[in-house]
Amino acid sequence: MKIRRFKTGDKQALIDLWDTVFRDDPPHNEPSKVIDAKLAVDDLIYVAENDGRVIGACMAGYDGHRGWLYAVAVLPENRHSSIGRQLVETAMQALAELGCIKVNLQIRSTNTEVAAFYRSLGFSVEDRMSMGMLLSS
Repeated sequence: MKIRRFKTGDKQALIDLWDTVFRDDPPHNEPSKVIDAKLAVDDLIYVAENDGRVIGACMAGYDGHRGWLYAVAVLPENRHSSIGRQLVETAMQALAELGCIKVNLQIRSTNTEVAAFYRSLGFSVEDRMSMGMLLSS
């Protein structure tokens, strides 16, 4: 298994991964559109590949002030094998190299297994309210 930057040829595999892992995501998170929009800004998408197959991915972002982790995903049959940890560490290293000093992420409050995963990496819950607004449908 290796972690590497996303390549254009990975697009369908990444879409399939996100469709598998994030089955109940809202329509505005449609993977093809998200990937295209991300690549228009930068290429901070990392994939975990095993025997030529994408089995995990992490998308990161940096606005010059804070870093973000988005859409960290590992296929269910490959979880609990440090792939998610390696993806997050790779993304965080890339963010640090850009000058980032703080990384944020958002997860659903009901996702206790993922919350435990991020706590094991050193993340903690902050007293914040997350707000959002769709600009278009």
